[in-house]
Amino acid sequence: MTIKNRRELLFVYDVKNANPNGDPADENKPRMDEETGLNIVTDVRLKRTIRDYLFTSLGHNPDNGKDIFVRTTESSKGGIKDGKARGLDFGKKKDEMLPNILSKCIDIRLFGGVLPLDKDSIIFTGPVQFKMGSSLHKVEMQYIKGTGAFAAKEGANQQTFREEYILPYSLIAFYGIVNENAAKETQLTDQDVEELKLAMWDGTKNLISRSKFEHSPKLLIEIKYKEPNFFIGELDKYISFDTDLSGEKIRDIEDGKLNLSKLKTVINIYKDKISSIEVRKNHRTTITGFDGIDYKEV
Repeated sequence: MTIKNRRELLFVYDVKNANPNGDPADENKPRMDEETGLNIVTDVRLKRTIRDYLFTSLGHNPDNGKDIFVRTTESSKGGIKDGKARGLDFGKKKDEMLPNILSKCIDIRLFGGVLPLDKDSIIFTGPVQFKMGSSLHKVEMQYIKGTGAFAAKEGANQQTFREEYILPYSLIAFYGIVNENAAKETQLTDQDVEELKLAMWDGTKNLISRSKFEHSPKLLIEIKYKEPNFFIGELDKYISFDTDLSGEKIRDIEDGKLNLSKLKTVINIYKDKISSIEVRKNHRTTITGFDGIDYKEV
C-alpha cells in the first residue's frame, strides 16, 4: 500500500582519512564550500550508496520488486546500455513499460527518474528528495602522494606515483523529505521506506573500498506526520556538534557531542502534528538536549 504520511529524515555520518565525494571538475578533490570551509556531499552520492546497497543486499530480483533501474548493465551490442535501452528491459511499449518499472524497481519508486523514449519520455518525480549534505564543522583537506606498484610502461625503472586528496575527518548531515503526494505516482510503500532507512545506515557502514573506507553512520531520525503536506523543514539546521576543538582539528565523534536541543524545541512546538519519531544512534555517539525521545542504540 502506498504511504499515507509525510516523513522527514535526518542522517548524520562521519568519514575518516577518505574522500567523501570527489569533484571531477576539480582534480577529484573533496567538495568544499570555500566561503565557510565546510565539506559538501551531493545527494547523488548518497543515492548511489543507497542503490548500491539495495542492489547487493536485496538480491536485485525484479520479481520481488527489488531490482535497481539506475545501474550499469551490459548491452547485447557491446558496451553499456543507455537509458532508452535499459527501459526496454521492462517492455517494448510505454503502457507496458511504466507499470513494470514501478512494480520491479525500488529505486524508481524512491527517487523517480527519466526514461527517454523515441516520441516522449516517462518522467517520475521521486517522493524521496535529499538536499546537499554538509559537514557540521570546518574541515581540513590534505594532499597525499605515494608510489604505485607498477611502472608506467613495460621496462621502465621507476614506479608510477599516486596522488589524492583526503579529509582527516568530516561529520556530515543530510536532510531529506518523503513526499506522500509524489508517492502516489511511483507507488512507494512503507516497506520501501524501511528498506531506504536500512540502506542509508548499513549502506554507509558497508562502503568498504580504499577510497571510501571508514564511513560510519552516527544518527538517523525519522519524523512521521499526521497531517498531509505538513513538515517542519530543514531539520539539519537544528543540530550542531559541540566541541572544544576548532573544526579542522576534530578527528573523531568522541571529540564532541551532537546537540539536538534546538530540534527538541521545534518538535515540542509541533508535537500535535507528529505521529511518531524514530531514532537510531551509534553507540559511540553522544547526544544532548534530546531528553524524553526514545532511541535505538546500535
